[in-house]
This record gives sequence, C-alpha cells and structure tokens, in this order.
Amino acid sequence: MAGAQLALVLLALGAVLWLLPSTVALRAGVPLSIATFGAAGYATWRALHTRRRLPAGVTVTRDRAPRLWDLVDAAAVAAGVPSPATLAVVADAGVTVGERTRLLGLVGGRRDLYLGLPLLQAWGPDRLSAAVTHELAHYSPRLSRWAPLAYRGRVAVGRVAPRISRRNPAGIALRAWAGLYRRIDTPFSREQELAADRIAAGHAGAEAVAAVLRDLPALAGMQRLFHAEYLGPGWQAGYVPDDVFGGLLRVLAARSAEMAVLRGQEPEPAGPWDTHPPLAERLASLAPPESSDAAKDSDAPGETVAPGETVAPGETDSPDQTDSPDETVERVPDLPQLGRALQDVAYPAGGRTIVTWDECLSIARTAEMEREAEAALATISRAVGAEISGPAQVLDLAADGRLRSAAETLFPGASPGAATDRIIDLLGLMMALAALRSGIVRWRHSWTGAAEVVGVDGAYLNLAELAQAAAEPETVPAVREYLEKIGVDLAAPAGDGGPARPVLGGLVNLTVDGSRTDLLITDLGLLLVPGLPRGRGPESKRRLARIAADGVPVTARPEPASTPEPGSRFLPFADVTGVTALPGRRKGWTIEVRDGDGVTLRPALDTDELLGGWKVWEETVTFLTGTRPVVPAARPPAEGVAEPGAVDARTGG
Repeated sequence: MAGAQLALVLLALGAVLWLLPSTVALRAGVPLSIATFGAAGYATWRALHTRRRLPAGVTVTRDRAPRLWDLVDAAAVAAGVPSPATLAVVADAGVTVGERTRLLGLVGGRRDLYLGLPLLQAWGPDRLSAAVTHELAHYSPRLSRWAPLAYRGRVAVGRVAPRISRRNPAGIALRAWAGLYRRIDTPFSREQELAADRIAAGHAGAEAVAAVLRDLPALAGMQRLFHAEYLGPGWQAGYVPDDVFGGLLRVLAARSAEMAVLRGQEPEPAGPWDTHPPLAERLASLAPPESSDAAKDSDAPGETVAPGETVAPGETDSPDQTDSPDETVERVPDLPQLGRALQDVAYPAGGRTIVTWDECLSIARTAEMEREAEAALATISRAVGAEISGPAQVLDLAADGRLRSAAETLFPGASPGAATDRIIDLLGLMMALAALRSGIVRWRHSWTGAAEVVGVDGAYLNLAELAQAAAEPETVPAVREYLEKIGVDLAAPAGDGGPARPVLGGLVNLTVDGSRTDLLITDLGLLLVPGLPRGRGPESKRRLARIAADGVPVTARPEPASTPEPGSRFLPFADVTGVTALPGRRKGWTIEVRDGDGVTLRPALDTDELLGGWKVWEETVTFLTGTRPVVPAARPPAEGVAEPGAVDARTGG
C-alpha cells in the first residue's frame, strides 16, 4: 500500500516535468525524484515502523503466582486461544492483550497480557476471569475464521494512522484508506465485541461480565481522580508517597458514593477507533441474570478494604464471590510487595523525596497555597505601587484602607459586597500561610473530601472569622494581637525554594523574537527555553519532555537560577497584558508584557508539539485575551492539579 502511494507521488512529479523543456526536465527531474521519493518514503517508513510503546509493568511468572496463572489459563481455554506468553501487572485499571504483529496485522505474533494492579486489589476471581476472557476472546477463531486477523488489522491500522504526518505526500491516501477500513470494519468489530462478551459470560457468568462492564470505566475514572487530587500535587512538588497503590485502594474504599455514580454513567468513546457498542446494548446482549437486582452492584470496588485487611464471607454482597479471604490474598502472594515493585517501575522517584502519604499531601497543599499567595501578592504590589511580600504587609494595607482601594481598582465592576469577599478570601489565605509557617497548625486530610487546616492538637481554628474581622480597618489591631497571642508569626518566611509547576503542554522549535526557542505552558505562565540548532529536532523534543516530566521550578517572579536550562525565561501570566494575533497567512502572536517589551512567537517548519501543545496554546491565547481576575478567588483547599499518567481503560480492549 505504501509503495503504491509513493508511485502516485512520482507519477504526479513526472507529469509536471513532462511539461518542461527537455534540458530543464533532465537537470531537475533526477534530484527532484530522488528528494521526493526519499522524503515520502522515509516519512511513510517511520509511520509504519514506529515502535509501539509498552506499558510499564512487573512481570509475574508462573512460579510466583500459580493461582493467578491458573485463572489466566482457564480463561484462555474458554476463549479457545493459547495462553499469553507473559503476564505483567501494570498501574492502569484495565486489562489489555498486546500482540507483536507484522505487516499491519496480517501476521500475528507473541501475545502478552497486561493486568492492572487496581483490579487485583478490588476484584474477585469471577470479575478477573470475565475481563481476561473477554480480552483473549478477541483472538478466538470461535468468533469467525477471520476474526483474529480482522482484530489485529484494526489495532495495527488504528495505531499507525495517527502517526502519519500531514506533510507526508503519501499521507492523504494512507489516511483515506484507514478511514475506509474503519467504516467497513466498524459493524463487524462491534459484533465481535458482543460475541467476546458472550464468551466471557459463558465462562465467568453473565453477572460477572455485567459487573465488569459497569465497574471498569468507573475504576478508571476514580484512578484519574486519585492522580489529580492526591498523587499529582505531591509529585509536581518533588515528593512521592511511599505506598502509591495503598493510597488508591483507600480512595476506592472511602468513595463508594462516587463509584456508584460513575458506575451508572455511559462511558465516553476512547477515540475514533473505539468500536465498543453502547453500554446498554452490551448489557442487553447478555443473558439476564437469575439473581435479584441487588446482585448487580456486588463485588464493588467501593466495598474493598485497605491492604492487609480481610472481609468475612458474610460481609460481602457478591453472590459470585466464592473464594475465601485467604484464597484472595494468595492469588498473588504478597500483593503489597508487588505494589511497591510496580511503583518503582511505573512511578520512579527520579530524585523526588519519598515520604508518607500524610507528609506528601501536606507539602503539596502548602505549596499550592504558596503559589496562590505569590500570584496575589504580585498583583497587589502593582495595584498599590509598592512591594508587598507577606501577610504582615497585607494586614498593614487592610489597616490603612489601601487593601480595599486596591480591590476596587482591580475589580472595577464588582459590588462593595463582592470586593469585601475578595478581601476576606485574601486575608484568610495569608493568615493560614502564616499559621502553617509558624508551626501552630497542620493539615488534616480526608480520603473523601478536601483537607482542612486545624491546630497541631487537632482543634478547630476559625481563620474565616479572623479574616472577616481583619477586613475592617478598625479591628485589624485586635486581630493582629490575637494572632501574636496564639503564636502566629506574620513575618515567618516561606520554606526554601518552590515546588515545580505542572506542565500543561509544550511546543518545540518555535521562533521567538527571531531565535529558535522551545516553550512550556504551566498554570502560572510560559517558560521559554533556548532552542537547539536546526536538525536536532528529536533531541529538542526529548529535552523538553524531560523538563516537563520534572515540572517547571518557578515562582511568580522567578530568579534566573531557578530555570531548568541556562538562558531560560519565565513569563508569568500576571505580567501579560494581552495577546495579539499577527496578520498574514503565517501564524504568529505578540505577547504584550507589563513594564517590558513584547514577545513575538511564530511557528517554524519543523515546529512540533508536546502533550497536545497546540490545543493548550490555543486555550492559553483565549485565556490571555479574555477578561481575567487579577487576584485569584480563594477556594477550599483542594488537592491537585496534575496527573502523572492518564488512564484510558475500557472493558474489552
């Protein structure tokens, strides 16, 4: 197929050369043909031969977990396929089978099973059997003689099609062929999904398959929430908990209500190549269960317990849970140890400090408050025309009325009540930070909701009431006196350094004011990194990916030494006054900066993106050109903005 596309390109080139004089055509034809064939051929070869990324996992051998392998072998027999060559436990809440195919799936190869550790933590054997059997059934000749070949082809084409560059002359025909393949194959692949469900139901039971269909998307959603609210903030701040998967299990056990909501929602399609029928259709295709409706929610992840605990047989509502607690544990001997080994592979510390969950969450929340405070102080400093660096000076502004004047300047359309609310929010943030820095309060965390600041002895401290009192100039002295009495040092410094900001996206090989520059977009601003010379594009992208993985260590007004590469510049959003799109067909933007020269960005021919960089950039331009509050609105402490690893787990591959 790729050869045919290259031939068409060369025929078009030959037609153009035919119209030219013979001497010109002879001189230009050979180098142009070589260049065209070489460029198109290399781009097509790269698209077809890009190595498939395998999930990070820990291989589990037969002698280490014989009972788990017995479950997999039984599922393979039920599906009518050989057992997978290897079994690896991975971090994502899902089950997948990887096959090393050739010739776009025409020739099969070795199959490997990837089983999510969260499923081993949360599910009983029937659900595990149902999920594994469904995945293996995709390769079963019982579906039809050509079903395994069709499935391999769909997976291979779906993996290759997005990699074909739009600048590849052969790309138009290749993408058109892939789209035609998808349209023709979709009805058959949907029927194969339903057939795989029925094979799994014949082996593990219809109730188990129905439970998997509901629970697997819900588990994936809870894992995304876990990354965003619990793991991500500490990770970006340079810390990692000592038991990642133990924390995930505690979230699953504590948030049964959220699990019930997610379990009842229709999963969103995973992409244009996702061929799963709607959930209702899949459930309807299964034989109706004989048990009561209450059995549908049996064996729910929300009913699991923390590592090391057990559930008595009479305490589970799962009618298909036939194994004893000891049998569940021994399916994978020492599951917590396996979780720690997987953490080393899936979440390598990479220089981060390993701490307990309580320490990790406390550091992350304090760092997030420091970021909010820095941005607010920088904005207020510009509004009052003086450097405001901490809580003590903010109280001084509140005492002489300048804080209210600043709020009215920054929010000219706000009502007096709304301006007062902004002042109270800011004062509450400043007092909480001062109390944390003074060591008289600590964080109290919850696996079911937001964290809160309490006294070191666990007593409640009403900072909101103090902030409300400090919003009135005449009561500021009394508030200051009370804070000093309980041991709050308003001048206490922040901790050394600042946490790294999560990276939202990046662009490689831009032109910024005429110089090659790489760009990373964070939630506080833009990091401009001096680019590498032309021709080192892949190296530039790898370097930018490394910086993004570690996070961007910046503050609202960073020192030059805090940037990850020499010559880098951080541009805070607080200093940006507007963005103007440059006229002409070639894209370009001028970023207008307060008290400084503007910055002009243009894409180059070899510009590439990182983490969906173009979409993030468009959202950033929309944000910077719109109306923005210059003082962040205070909000209840929430735990997280970043996600080290996105999870996309759906039932049945």
